[in-house]
Parts: sequence; structure tokens; C-alpha cells
Amino acid sequence: MSAPEMVLKVQDLKKHFPVHKGLLSRVVGHVFAVDGVSFEIRRGETLCLVGESGCGKSTVAKTVMRLQEPTAGTVELNGADITKLDQEELRAHRRQMQIVFQDPYSSLNPRMSAGAIVSEPLTNYGIAAGPELTQRIAQLFERVGLRADAMVKYPHEFSGGQRQRLGIARALAVNPRLIVADEPVSALDVSVQAQVLNLLIDLQEEFQLAYLFVSHDLAVVEHIGHRIAVMYLGRIVELADNADLFGTPLHPYTEALLAAAPLPEPGLKRERIILQGDVPSPMNPPSGCRFHTRCPYALPECKVTDPPLLEVAPGHHVACLRRPVGTDGAPLTRTA
Repeated sequence: MSAPEMVLKVQDLKKHFPVHKGLLSRVVGHVFAVDGVSFEIRRGETLCLVGESGCGKSTVAKTVMRLQEPTAGTVELNGADITKLDQEELRAHRRQMQIVFQDPYSSLNPRMSAGAIVSEPLTNYGIAAGPELTQRIAQLFERVGLRADAMVKYPHEFSGGQRQRLGIARALAVNPRLIVADEPVSALDVSVQAQVLNLLIDLQEEFQLAYLFVSHDLAVVEHIGHRIAVMYLGRIVELADNADLFGTPLHPYTEALLAAAPLPEPGLKRERIILQGDVPSPMNPPSGCRFHTRCPYALPECKVTDPPLLEVAPGHHVACLRRPVGTDGAPLTRTA
């Protein structure tokens, strides 16, 4: 059985923000928000980006969508590199990639009715008009769990969860192949989070959508993700299947993240890993391994050698000079 077709391929993506200072607004440095990120997403797959606030995961999402222009690297959507396209050329590709924003309150125009918000992409691309447009909008509303007669309402008349459903309906309107979800449930109550996540899963199965899902919540990531990429200071430090990453984390930073996550059952405890120091400034990242200043297992060579992201087990990639150990206690062999 052949592998599902590739929808998104990101290679060595970088986004550096210049820092200006003084009366002449001279560039005195750069914020290395994203500094060499590579990954792939296939049809029907969810890749989750997870990490602390400020690690660059939302910047990756916006740069992939070209809401922010990349400093370097390539973004291939359906086999076409979209990083070099002008706005007119990019327009045709935008139909294939849509985004669901974090804040369901500010991501919707308060002066437009719900029906107008969802119909706008269809109108922009000339997909439907008149009675056909109204029918398609009603079908989208019902598919995301909203009543069709709510089309005449305005965003302030909906709850937070309903607003996010509106955002999902708007993203679905033009039948995209890729949906970028930037913290789509972080502003919602826990019970509503589950409903929205299950909706996204159902839609993925129905339309074979590819998701790039950004989150800081490990419980959310474990529920929805097929593969997980852990980011630290603008880099991916570990990339693995869901079960492998949560069952056998190989990078010290991933171990610390999982140890910090709360357990769902009262009375259960896990060994806590307390990282020393603060996250370094992305304007002046450490030499060598970026995590070595906080790593409890740092070696002398970690200060000078920047570890590449290598496959150490089938489908399991890690950027660490410490030789990882598998579940059987045997050292894993790195493969290029």
C-alpha cells in the first residue's frame, strides 16, 4: 500500500526579525524566531508543533501560510514552492491552505453576519453565488454543528465555541487540502475544547485534510496528533509518532515537558524534572546545542557542536549528542 500523497513539505525554514534601534533606526541585531525548521505533512495526517511560549511554533504556522514572509527556506504546497511567488501567483495556492486562528473573538469581523463571514471565501474565488451560495453556507453551518438559521446572527451573539466553529466553517468553505490551526482551542473551556477537537478529527476523516496543529497543551496534542514536533528556541529538537514521543521521549527537553504536564487522576505522581535557568534570548541563542544551558545531561561538546535532527529509530528524529537509549535499555543507532 502506497503512502498518502505529500501535501506540505517545509525545508530549512527560517524567519529572522530585524531589531532596530536609535534615531536612524539602524538594525542592531535579529530575533531568530525560526531558525532552520524542516518537516512534512501527508494527506489525512496531523502534525503538531508543541513547545513553550516563544519557541517559534506560531511563527512557523504564519510563515508557512506566508502571512509573514520567510527569511530563507522553502515551503512546498502540493509539490509547488510557494515561497518565491508574488501575491497574484500565490492567490491560486491560497485556496488550498486555510487557517483557523487562536482567538475566536478577534478573528471574526464584528460588522459582518455569520453567513457573510463564511461566504466571503466562496465569493472571493467565484465558487458560488445566489441561491447556490446560500445553500452551501447552510450546509457548512450544519456540518460544523451550527443551525442554518444562525447565518443572520453576528459574532457577538455566539459563544466562544460557536465562534470557533464559524472559523472552521470559513476555513472549510473553499475545500482546502491543508488547514493550519494556531492554538485553536486554547481560549475555550475544557468541555468545549473536546467538542471542537472531535469536530476537527471528524472533518479530517471525512475530507482527508492535512493539519498543521500548533499547541502548548500536551493533552490536546496527544488527543489529535499523529506525529509530534517539539520546538525549542526556533528549532525542532524531537519529531516522532504520537505513541513513540509520549512513550519514549529521547530529548531531555521533551522529557522535561512531559514531566511538567499534570496527570488526570488525583493522587498519581510522576518524577518532576526541574530545568535550571531561563530560556535564552532568541536574539542571542547559545552556541552549540541551544538547550545545553539548561540540560541536566549536557556534555562538554554540547557547548560547541550544534546537533542535527537525525533519525535514531524508525520515524523517530532527535537533535541530541547524548546517545539515546530505547525502551529495552539498548543504545539506539543514529542513521543519517
